[in-house]
Amino acid sequence: MSALPFHVRRVLIIIGIVVLVFMILEFNRRLEELNLLTEQAEIFRTEVTQAVRTQNALQTAVAYANSTAAVEEWARVDGHYIKDGDLPVVPVEAPGDPPIILATPIPTPTPMQNWEVWYTLFFGD
Repeated sequence: MSALPFHVRRVLIIIGIVVLVFMILEFNRRLEELNLLTEQAEIFRTEVTQAVRTQNALQTAVAYANSTAAVEEWARVDGHYIKDGDLPVVPVEAPGDPPIILATPIPTPTPMQNWEVWYTLFFGD
């Protein structure tokens, strides 16, 4: 290398520095891509964990729905069935009593403020 003129040495050093800078930039790009992929992998792992938990909960619900305890609970609560030996109780109104009528309250409209009126006029709902 000592036989080369001074200008050629300088050019080779500059080319070496430029190549080194490009290598550093490429390394930085790869590190950024690695960070992005790591974040995406973490999000994906979280979603997979949630999906597995949901699947386990649904499998548990299906197993319970196929059990006799679920059938009995439905029969007593929703189906209004009774077991042998149970005494059904049916509430009956006393004869001559007028039926109870529940009045539904009418909601009172809340007054709009000035700025809300103008906002509705200009931009709609």
